[in-house]
Amino acid sequence: MKFDSPHFDRIRVKPAEEPRPRRGTPACDWKGCKAPASHRAPKGRLHERQYWHFCLAHVREYNHSYNFFTGMSEDAVATYQKESITGHRPTWKIGMNGPINEKSKRRGRRGAFGGVDDPFSLFREGGTWSPEGDRPQPEGRMIRNAERKALGAMGLENGASKADIKMRFKALVKRHHPDANGGDRSSEDQLREIIQAYNYLKSVGFC
Repeated sequence: MKFDSPHFDRIRVKPAEEPRPRRGTPACDWKGCKAPASHRAPKGRLHERQYWHFCLAHVREYNHSYNFFTGMSEDAVATYQKESITGHRPTWKIGMNGPINEKSKRRGRRGAFGGVDDPFSLFREGGTWSPEGDRPQPEGRMIRNAERKALGAMGLENGASKADIKMRFKALVKRHHPDANGGDRSSEDQLREIIQAYNYLKSVGFC
């Protein structure tokens, strides 16, 4: 390509300009600032779709110190980042249709949807199916997806008590630990998953 071509003389690039505030633009939300607010910035976690309105200088200062995870512990941040991979939706390993426990074995399969968990109440709304006994939940709090998944990994109901969780954990460790199986490490991955589930439930106050 020839850079001395006459076609280059016809090209005009408009220089970038700072966005001009429109008429009626509110004043900057920064304390003591009266400049027009030409930019907006998110208010942060728990305030989705809510924004501050700042001038250019203060939106830069705000963005420089902005931290979405302010006020969260390291464990809570790690859990949030892990769940964000799947959009904070419950997931299961390939080949699993949810946890199997002694209670579901005793009751057996009920109808076309027997043994299926219904966390979003899709079948309950139509009146065609109800989950096993409408599992109770601990009073005063809602069970999050990560907590439900951890309970499922241990084969427990959502309404399991602290004593049930501790008792179940001890029984599973004894069952899958290599020392209790003559040094067999075939279930070591399952044991690791159980320990991680128990530690998570313990960190969020379930046990």
